[in-house]
Amino acid sequence: METEETVDLAQLIHRGGVFKNVEGSTPQEIYAKVCKMIDLPAGMTSETVYEALCAREEVLSTAVGNGIALPHARSPIMKTEADQRICVVYLKNPIDMKAPDEREVFVMFILLAHNSQIHLKVLSSLAALFRDSKFKKALELRSDEATLSSIIKELD
Repeated sequence: METEETVDLAQLIHRGGVFKNVEGSTPQEIYAKVCKMIDLPAGMTSETVYEALCAREEVLSTAVGNGIALPHARSPIMKTEADQRICVVYLKNPIDMKAPDEREVFVMFILLAHNSQIHLKVLSSLAALFRDSKFKKALELRSDEATLSSIIKELD
């Protein structure tokens, strides 16, 4: 029995938050800072999230191009659908994450999902957003949650 789960990117970003001017010169330094700032559900620790993000980054860079990275755990770490979130992290200074287009990363969308299907749907939905010029411009302007959500709903 297959259930069709929809993905509400604006809601996931609302749960995860938008963080600006995060300092760090490596993905690991940035993950360490962000993991302490994220409002995590009960039973989930910042150390667990940090270790999961670092372990995934060691396998292959999560930079996707256009100055964007999609850090995530190799396997879902959130316990329930309500725990899922996306943290939008604007870096104070762009960093080299070996992106396919060689551009330095200035924004990360840290994806914390609770199952593989949702994970893949979110990645697919984000990829579509990243192709939209209005959304890309909003990222370059380091837009806040309300602006990002508005554009996401407009494009939906």
